[in-house]
Amino acid sequence: MAELQIAQLAASVDAARLEALLEPLRRGRDAGVLAEAGAPAVADPGALLVRQAHACGLRVAPLAGPSAILLALMASGLEGQRFAFHGYLPVDERALKARLRELEVDSRRARRTELFIETPYRNDRLLRVILETCWSETLLCVAADLAAPGESIATRTVAEWRAAPRALGRRPAVFLLLAAAR
Repeated sequence: MAELQIAQLAASVDAARLEALLEPLRRGRDAGVLAEAGAPAVADPGALLVRQAHACGLRVAPLAGPSAILLALMASGLEGQRFAFHGYLPVDERALKARLRELEVDSRRARRTELFIETPYRNDRLLRVILETCWSETLLCVAADLAAPGESIATRTVAEWRAAPRALGRRPAVFLLLAAAR
């Protein structure tokens, strides 16, 4: 089924594979794109399949469902009128620190919440780098395992996070920053 094969797109995407996934739709069958956490095709390789479906003239119909990104924003208490989603930040630590500084400056200037995600096995590293890099008064929300039994959502200043850090482990998480106005 197309929905079971979509997770393999991230590793190897080529036109032939996309065409094979779309073949059942061409024969009149229904198919869906599922995501482990969040919404399909948002920070997800499913966008490539959706784009190809459009190119082939196939009907694409989004279905409402939970999006970890919006759930995190709703539960964060941070600015919900102005926000930007940045997907994954750089893996290289030096580039990551530079990007975090840019996001803080942008957040302060635009009074905007900056949202980003990380691969679960790098969550603790990302949290450590945020705490090393960001201003003490910046608000940080970490929303993990949204809509799952172990859900946790906490918004604190970076200074408060530094005083009581905690490990996230390998859980799907969304990170949100809002820099305080000076």
